[in-house]
Amino acid sequence: MASSSRRKFLQTAALGSAAALTGTRLLAHEKKVPVIIKDNPIVVSTWGFGKEANAGAWEILSKGGRALDAVEAGVKIPEADPKNQTIGYGGLPDRDGHVTLDACIMDENYNCGSVMCLENIVHAISVARMVMEKTPHIVLAGDGALQFALANGFKAQNLLTPESEKAWKEWLKTANYHPEINIENRLYDKSKDPMPGGPDNHDTIGMMAIDVNGNLSGACTTSGMAFKMHGRVGDSPIIGAGLYVDNEIGAATSTGVGEEVIRIVGSHLVVELMRLGRAPEDACREAVERIIQRSPEKAKEIQVGFIAINKNGEYGGYSLQPGFEYAVQSKSVTGVFPAKSHYK
Repeated sequence: MASSSRRKFLQTAALGSAAALTGTRLLAHEKKVPVIIKDNPIVVSTWGFGKEANAGAWEILSKGGRALDAVEAGVKIPEADPKNQTIGYGGLPDRDGHVTLDACIMDENYNCGSVMCLENIVHAISVARMVMEKTPHIVLAGDGALQFALANGFKAQNLLTPESEKAWKEWLKTANYHPEINIENRLYDKSKDPMPGGPDNHDTIGMMAIDVNGNLSGACTTSGMAFKMHGRVGDSPIIGAGLYVDNEIGAATSTGVGEEVIRIVGSHLVVELMRLGRAPEDACREAVERIIQRSPEKAKEIQVGFIAINKNGEYGGYSLQPGFEYAVQSKSVTGVFPAKSHYK
């Protein structure tokens, strides 16, 4: 009996040691069991105009489609909207008059793709997805990204609309570069569609979704800072900064002054804070506070916002300055919600 008991004890101890040594692997295996989410599918995106983008994503999610397909379809809507001057077609140019686009996409399996400084292609997000799926790389930039897009069937077109060109020429009179807090859409008529939910306050669009299978994906796309130096790249196309997806934990994305987000690897930080047990809003708040700690004086003059969603379908956002909002769509929720902010 003593020998048998000792043998069982040693077997149990061995299994425990193996679990300790390979805990991540065992946990990953356990996570393959379908996760019950209280309100899936669900899609969350930055800014009030994300409501329209969410509707595009919902067309796919509501029919049982994959989160990756949904986020791509969703952000393509503002990319093609010439009235949105911070994304895609009609985006405000750099100081040399070039509209350059940045985008990235990430799926539930850590696959990701990105384009930087892409010109003459409306749907940068679709090029980023093709980089992910058809190349051994994660990032293509500039002329190389354009050549790749053209070789894969994308059509070139001038992205600089007359309205954005007019705004650029007006800016050239002073050439004063100062990032705006909560960028105002110059082409938007507030009287016809008052906020919240209209496309007035806006910037980069970041979108995250959970599909019926409980899998996450995310997308982020922008034309970047208006009148930036030619070649400037912000956080939006950088995996871990502008977007990060961990299918075991959740996802996060950002908007605002990308340089400050890059310095703290913001979206990855938010996901790691959720891994430690923080709720999505709390994780976003701690990331914002990290920016303040790093550069307290600069933080007073700029806007940065984060949104996050965890594996259970809980979501939230937080920003430096008031005015940031995020859009949500699920079976039970459709709307635009103001994020809490550090400064009031």
